[in-house]
Amino acid sequence: MLRAVLGGLGVAGVAGPLGCFVIWRRMVYFGAALAHSALLGVALGLALGLPADLGIAALCLLMALGFLALDRGQLVASDTLLGILAHASLALGLLALAMMEELRVDLMGYLFGDILALNQTDLFVIYALMAVVLGILLLSWRPLLSATVDEDLARVEGLATGRLKLIFTLLMAVVIAIGMKVAGILMVISLLIIPAATARRLAASPEGMALVATLLGALSVLMGLAGSYFWDLPSGAAIVAAAALLFLLSLPIGFARGRR
Repeated sequence: MLRAVLGGLGVAGVAGPLGCFVIWRRMVYFGAALAHSALLGVALGLALGLPADLGIAALCLLMALGFLALDRGQLVASDTLLGILAHASLALGLLALAMMEELRVDLMGYLFGDILALNQTDLFVIYALMAVVLGILLLSWRPLLSATVDEDLARVEGLATGRLKLIFTLLMAVVIAIGMKVAGILMVISLLIIPAATARRLAASPEGMALVATLLGALSVLMGLAGSYFWDLPSGAAIVAAAALLFLLSLPIGFARGRR
C-alpha cells in the first residue's frame, strides 16, 4: 500500500499541471488515442524481450510523432485520424498478444491498471520521469501558455509554436506511459482530465488551476486507495471514481462562482 500511495502521488504530481494544458488545448481525444496504442507497445516490448513499460513508452512516443507528421499533411481531419490510430493500434495490440501463445499476459492489469504491484524500480522510474517532465514544463510554461491562448499571435511574437506543440505532445506521451500502472490503458487519460476539469471551477489563474489540479489528483489517489483497502475495490477504478466524485462536488461551487 505504501508503494501504491507513493506511485499514485508521483503520477498525480505531474498529471495535474499537464492535464490543464490538455483541457485548454482540447486534446482529450489525442490522449485517449495514445493510451489505446499502449497495448501494442506491450506486445512490442514482449516480442523484443524488453520490459513492457519500455515498449509502452516507445510506442506512445512513436504514435505522438506519427500523428504530428500525418496531421501536418492535412490529408484527414484530426479527429478522424485519431479515431483510426486509436482503434487500429488497440486491435493490433490484441491480435499480437493473442498470437504470442507461449506468453502469459495479465491483460486485465494492463487494461485497468495494477497500482498495488508497483515495486521500487517502478517508483524510481515514476519519480525520475516526473522530475524531467515537471522541469521541462516549468521551463516551457509561459511559451506554452501563450501558444495555447492564441497560437497565431504567439507565432507573430516569434515563438516556435511547432516546437512547443512537439514538446507538449512528447510530454503527454511520457505521462500516459507512466500512468498506465495506476489506472490502466482504458482509464489513464482520466487522471489527466478529471482533476484539471475540477480545478477549472475552483481556481482563478492558470498557475492556480495547475496547483489545484495536482492537489485534487493526490486527494483522488488517497481516497481511491483507502476505498480499495477498506472495501476490497479495484484500485485504479476506485481512484478514477474518487476523482469523478470530487468533480461532482465541485459543480455547485462552480455554479455559485458563475452566478457571482
